[in-house]
Amino acid sequence: QVHLVESGGGLVQAGGSLRLSCAAVGETFTIYGVTWFRQTPGKEREFVGSISWTGGTTVVTDSLKGRFTISRDSAKVTVFLQMNNLKPEDTALYSCAAKKFLTSPSPSVRLTYDSWGQGTQVTVSS
Repeated sequence: QVHLVESGGGLVQAGGSLRLSCAAVGETFTIYGVTWFRQTPGKEREFVGSISWTGGTTVVTDSLKGRFTISRDSAKVTVFLQMNNLKPEDTALYSCAAKKFLTSPSPSVRLTYDSWGQGTQVTVSS
């Protein structure tokens, strides 16, 4: 089972950028798709975006399109979440989750994931 470690969070001013990383430990993402979620206290976990296990399909939830992008390195050990033009409402704990053979990621489909990371906090100041 792959273990996940997120990094790259921090404090940034509105309008700034951050790139989050989700690193695979123990094995690579060769057979895993990865989804990024975010959550703030008192709210439901929100689907941010996802990349299929082949890397051929990426999805970002509609409200974040144009600002957030997802990619994976060629070694298949790290999935990135690039966040641009950050807003205070993007403040949240961002977590990644991996699922074997994830083929058609969608924000409207609730899935059971094989592994979760511990999350990395993103705070955007106004």
